Amino acid sequence: MDDLAKPGLPRVTSWQQSPRGLREQKLIPPVATFATGWQTALHRPPPVRLTSVDWEGSVPATVSVPIDPARVRTMGIQFAAGCEALVSKPVATAVEKKPPVAGSSKSSRRRWRPRADSATRLRPPQDIVKLEDRLYYLLQPPLESLLASQSLHFPFVPFPFQYQGIAFLYPRHAAILADEMGLGKTMQAITAVRMLLRAGQLRRVLLVCPKPLVTNWQREFQLWAPEIPLATISGPADRRHWQWQQRGAPVVIANYELLIRDAESVAGEGNHFDLVVLDEAQRIKNHGSQTSQVACLISRTRSWALTGTPVENSLDDLAGIFEFLAPGMLPQGLNARQMAPLVGDYILRRTKQQVMKDLPPKLERDAEITLSPEQHAAYEIAENEGVVRLNDMGQQLTIQHVFELVLRLKQICNFDPATGISSKADRLEADLEEVAASGQKAIVFSQWVATLDQLQGRLDRFGPLAYHGRIPSRHRDAVLDQFKNDPDAHVLLMSYGAGSVGLNLQFCHYVFLFDRWWNPAVEDQAINRAHRIGVNGPVTVTRMMTVDTIEQRIDQVLEEKRQLLRQIFEHAVQMPNLKLSQEEIFGLFKLQLPGQQSSSAESVRRSA
Repeated sequence: MDDLAKPGLPRVTSWQQSPRGLREQKLIPPVATFATGWQTALHRPPPVRLTSVDWEGSVPATVSVPIDPARVRTMGIQFAAGCEALVSKPVATAVEKKPPVAGSSKSSRRRWRPRADSATRLRPPQDIVKLEDRLYYLLQPPLESLLASQSLHFPFVPFPFQYQGIAFLYPRHAAILADEMGLGKTMQAITAVRMLLRAGQLRRVLLVCPKPLVTNWQREFQLWAPEIPLATISGPADRRHWQWQQRGAPVVIANYELLIRDAESVAGEGNHFDLVVLDEAQRIKNHGSQTSQVACLISRTRSWALTGTPVENSLDDLAGIFEFLAPGMLPQGLNARQMAPLVGDYILRRTKQQVMKDLPPKLERDAEITLSPEQHAAYEIAENEGVVRLNDMGQQLTIQHVFELVLRLKQICNFDPATGISSKADRLEADLEEVAASGQKAIVFSQWVATLDQLQGRLDRFGPLAYHGRIPSRHRDAVLDQFKNDPDAHVLLMSYGAGSVGLNLQFCHYVFLFDRWWNPAVEDQAINRAHRIGVNGPVTVTRMMTVDTIEQRIDQVLEEKRQLLRQIFEHAVQMPNLKLSQEEIFGLFKLQLPGQQSSSAESVRRSA
């Protein structure tokens, strides 16, 4: 290109992507020039030389990848019952195979057959996110169909509300079955465990219950799930340590007392349970208690709680139970409106009035009794002297001193300490005469064993039997069997502590509360030992109360607090405390708290 350029002339090279030939273009600048002087050079046209250059771009490397069409994910679910479970079959023959013994609770159980439109579906919890997990529960056949099939055998057909309880427990990892006493929480829990074991979702289950109820759970498992092997923790410490390590039985039963003693064994490394069930779960309502702490340390996948009284004293009781179910989910100090939406998916509670329209009625009456002259004199002296002594204590007065006076007065209401005369016992004897004459049986509750001992001597002609804390656990079942089968045993004397939970006494139609407990929830538990599923007649409950005494004052205070459970499930805002507060206990005798006494005195001094 340089050898063709004329000297002295500017050059312009034009690039084209695909030049086909070489050509020149003259560029005449659009300026005014003069043909004189050095500007004459501007009149010479500049040559333009075009050079052809091959323009080749590199071809990018490519890789051919075949893409298959997206596959639709499918999932297969095999149910334990098989396809035949979808077809309802008559269940009368299954029920009639094993007729119950006459006079037992079995003979009075209502027979129920599934209707064609009856279908109780499993209720998946709201916290299940995966579609396949929700489909697993939603595609299960109705529980009625499982019963009608030959895969599961029941001695009796459950009630519809019991199917709902089973459907509630089955899919949940954290749940409280809080049905009122007598609606079959034990049966519902056993059936749910049975189904989960058959489905392969459980391999090892721990059931913890009060010590007196261990044999009751063994009987119920034998009745509702006889094919499930059981292991009961008992015996000396070295034997129990060995039992905790065994994996032979899928269901292990232990009581709360042994749970505390064997804390290192039950919560040890490698000792994992697929499900832990706490019966009478109000035992762990106090999160700071040793029982609650040990229960929370157990390694587990699922946590269930069974209790007829999830709230005994205050809403903090429910928060304590939730520390076992879902730690940290339910803080203490919440009111009912704040707590209700948090616990709604975890709790199922039904009352007899809601689900058992045909259950015989519970007839309640308050027997207002006047103290005998001897009791009245002793009561007046004890109350007057006691109040004077409490007032004289001033700032040293504590709630314990007031409690001592309350207990002393309540004991006088039962029996005169000097003569043993009792207006209550006279009234009780008269009522029991009628009970025994009609061939019926009665339970008498008291909070003191000494009171039961005194009653046992006076009621000897009614064949009284005792059931309280001084009766060894190994003998208690024999006492109940004798009371049930002996026609001459018309009276069972029970303490609230030993007989208020877990017992089934449907054959008994009369309940007497000889003295009142501090908490109405405990009284309700005692009453429901007799008024429960299987009772074949009305249950008469008599609350014995002496007029113009401390018993009547306590009853007036507690009557205002019976709405606690009802209010929590109705989203009430203000929640009363069911137990007596410090101010209420002092107010029984019109006493002021020690701090209030000093404040009142200071106010009087300033006004003067």
